[in-house]
This record gives sequence, C-alpha cells and structure tokens, in this order.
Amino acid sequence: MNRKSKTLRITYTAALIALLVVIQAVTAGFGNTIVTGTLVNAVLIIAVMTGGFWSGAAVALVSPVMAKLTGIGPLWSLIPFIAAGNLALIAVWHFACRRRGIPRYAGRIGALIAAAAAKFLVLYLGIVKVMVPLLLKLPEPQSTVISGMFSVPQLVTALLGGIVALPVLAAVKRADLSRRADDAV
Repeated sequence: MNRKSKTLRITYTAALIALLVVIQAVTAGFGNTIVTGTLVNAVLIIAVMTGGFWSGAAVALVSPVMAKLTGIGPLWSLIPFIAAGNLALIAVWHFACRRRGIPRYAGRIGALIAAAAAKFLVLYLGIVKVMVPLLLKLPEPQSTVISGMFSVPQLVTALLGGIVALPVLAAVKRADLSRRADDAV
C-alpha cells in the first residue's frame, strides 16, 4: 500500500469516527436505542467495507467508549463486551464479502444476516448470560434493563444497520468508479 493510499485510509477512518461521535451525541437525547444502534452499526459496516478490516476495527473499538462519554453507553465494565460484539460484526462483514465466487449481492445479504447474528450472540452471551447475572450483582430493575438492551434489540439494530449501509455502500462504489473515470481522462 502506498503512502497516498495509507493517508486516505487513515483520513477516511478518522472521518467515520467523527461521524460516529456526532451520531451518538445527536441521538443521545432521543432515548431510543433503535435509532442510535442502527446508525452506529451502519457506520461500522461502512467503515469495514470501504476502509478495510483495520478501519472497521478502529471504529468498532472507539464506538463504545465514545457512547459512554456521550452519556448513552452503559457501565464501563460492559465496554469490552460491546467492543467484542462490534468486532464480531465487522469481522463477519469483512470476511463474508471478500469470498471469491459468491455474487456481491448474495455475499452482502449473507454478511448482513451472519454479522447481525454474530454480534447478537457475543453481546447476549457475554453481557446477558455472564456479566449481568454472575459478575455485576446489580439490583433487579437495573439487571432487567441492561439484559433487555443487549438481547433482541441488538439483533434488530445490527440488521437495520446493514440495511441502511447497503445503499450507502452502493453510492460509495458508484462515486469511486466515477472518480476513477475522471482521473483516467
């Protein structure tokens, strides 16, 4: 990878992290995890699909920390699990869409479903089944709220995030092809 390409990838990753922070800050007052989660997952997917695995990983790891700092994230002790869920999402998208011999559309639909399931499983098992009942020892109302946040809504927001990301990825692809055509002239 040449210097220009590396610089562009770093700049692009920084721009997506900035977009992520803005989304989290703006939607913090909504009190609606579906809106925030959907948009955050879309940014994660766009990052990995346009900037590569390490770009997606950087955004995935920064996301839960910034969520906590903007007031929408849960307990600090849950951040490693949220980061792991985000990494599962981007890893599945990265590897599923890089497979040769699979049509692009089919690969992305497969990635959408598999990545949402992977993120859900990591969060559900790590937070709902391990952290909340065994390690956190929270009062019942708080345990119920946290367990509810990291169950089915995570699957829904990961699926919706992929649905939002798909047309954005198509537009980015068209813009990239257009830019390359302009550069060739």
